[in-house]
Amino acid sequence: MDGFTAVFEDLDDPRTGNAARHDLLEILLIALCTVLCGGQTAVDMAEFAEAKEEFLREFLTLENGLPSHDTFSRIFRLLDPEQFSGCFGRFMARFAAEHGVIAIDGKVSRRSFDRASGKSALHMVSAWGSDQRLVLAQVATDAKSNEITAVPKLLAMLSLKGSFVTVDALNCQRSIARQIVDQGGDYALALKGNQGSLHADIRDFLDDPATPSQSSGPLVEADHGRIETRMASVSDDVAWLEERHGWPGLAAIGKITRRREINGKTTSETAYYLLSAKATPERFARIVRAHWSIENSLHWCLDVIMNEDQARSRMDNAPHNLAVLRHLALNAARKDPAKGSLRVKLKRAAWSNDYLVKLLALF
Repeated sequence: MDGFTAVFEDLDDPRTGNAARHDLLEILLIALCTVLCGGQTAVDMAEFAEAKEEFLREFLTLENGLPSHDTFSRIFRLLDPEQFSGCFGRFMARFAAEHGVIAIDGKVSRRSFDRASGKSALHMVSAWGSDQRLVLAQVATDAKSNEITAVPKLLAMLSLKGSFVTVDALNCQRSIARQIVDQGGDYALALKGNQGSLHADIRDFLDDPATPSQSSGPLVEADHGRIETRMASVSDDVAWLEERHGWPGLAAIGKITRRREINGKTTSETAYYLLSAKATPERFARIVRAHWSIENSLHWCLDVIMNEDQARSRMDNAPHNLAVLRHLALNAARKDPAKGSLRVKLKRAAWSNDYLVKLLALF
């Protein structure tokens, strides 16, 4: 329990009186074990505690018996989500390193809305270490439109030195670009019509065959019945753009042309980007490609493997705190070097107490 206690020791217990008869850290450890074994709800946590009581008593006191599902529910409703996220940050500090590509994107927990109170579904904006395949930090908001205000808070939690930050077109904002550069990082910002004249100028410039630029050869990937061919172009001739638009830290611009073949049907699209550092077309293509791992390795796993989209916890702080708990479990499973997918590791933790202890030892 020593490592686990060090992560959560500053977390305030929101309970009073008889409601606090079960130890807070023991409740949190049982909850984490439940999620590591594929559980999702407060009922699952209570059932897990009952089924694994003998195992849990090897390292927990459980002085007043096993917590009920109401106890688990009450804890996650009342915990301060900012403090709980701070505990997440202390856990991740143990794995501090240069992050490579940090992808930032938001995800909605679709069933966390509450019609009775008019509460919107939780929208969690996450920073994803594409190289480590770990959640680095997260900030919650209640609407997609608020993502622009959440991203600066998220960036402030991170050490960006030596990292390339990628965001979607919604967050291609001067203030976000300035913050990334000021924190010592570099950016690759997707550019669309929300930056109207800037987007038009870059599109016309890079689409002109006479533009001085470097281009990659075709980069081909074939998977799941789909063949995708990408071409990358980069130009560092941006002095005229700086004069016209004054974009913070701009050092280069680039475009990616994608052609997809699926079931005999071919589609193509072109995307444009702002870069704060010069890069070869091949490196630029890798950076942009790395951004999409947040969809495949985080959002997809949360929905399909951890069933987040079906999570019906919606009262008070529960959606936010349970989302952070899922991120903790996902990171712990991913940090374990044993072979196996996330799905396999969660099953292995449920089947083997020794393996579950191995994951807990990461704390």
